[in-house]
This record gives sequence, C-alpha cells and structure tokens, in this order.
Amino acid sequence: MDNDPELIFRRLLDLLLAKDMDAVADLWAADGTAEFPFAEAGSPTRLEGREQVRAYLAGYPDLLDVTGVPNLVVHRTADPSTAVVEFTAVGRATATGVPYRLDYVSVVTVADGRFTAYRDYWSPVAAARATGGLADLTAALDREATA
Repeated sequence: MDNDPELIFRRLLDLLLAKDMDAVADLWAADGTAEFPFAEAGSPTRLEGREQVRAYLAGYPDLLDVTGVPNLVVHRTADPSTAVVEFTAVGRATATGVPYRLDYVSVVTVADGRFTAYRDYWSPVAAARATGGLADLTAALDREATA
C-alpha cells in the first residue's frame, strides 16, 4: 500500500471528480476519522470510521457537482504520513445550477494506504452561499444563538 498522503489525496480528488463517493469513502481506514472544525448549524464536526464517512458522502453529488480542482498545493510535514493540502473546488450547485468556487485547507494523515485522520477546514458561509442555503444557515445559527 502507498503511504504517501499526497498520492492518496490526489486519488480522492480523482474519485470526487468521477462522483464515486463509495470509492472515496473506501480511502478511509475502518477506524479513520474526518473532522470539520468550522462546521456550523447542525453539520457534523466529526465522523468516526469509514462507514460514517460513507454515509456523510452519499448525498454529496446531489448537493455539489464538482467539475474541477484548478488549484492544489501540498505542503509536506516533518511526519511523512501527514500533509497539509490547500485546494480549490469548482463546479455547480446541483439544485440551482449556479457556479461555485470553494477553497479548502485539509490536514491528512495516512497509514496502510488509507486516511486515518482527515481535518477539513472550509467556510460554511461559502458552502451555503454556493448551494443556495445561506438563509437556512443564518436561520439555524439564529436558532442556536437563542437556544
């Protein structure tokens, strides 16, 4: 198995562009995690294990049609199993057809050719704007603030 985090991440992007979310989930170790530190308004902040990742990704192509990744920069770390990846995804919001562009920073760690840890930093505001859900996000944040 390849333990180069850049190669595993590039494989993820290829599968994302092919809309093969099952195969994307298969890139996780059985007990691997996915974390979304900036998630808001009821979106999960942590997924435990491959099957939670699979369930989370199942509807992704129904939300966003990723058509390209025009920017990708990989930063190696002192730990050869970990990399920091900056990338931009472009495409269309599936429900609205509106073009979008989302920037991400991901910290990924691999072992035995699978993600053991994946921390994904993205803007929930940019994602909501891209999918036409900004009003829903704002309402959910308002509900949380008054709860």
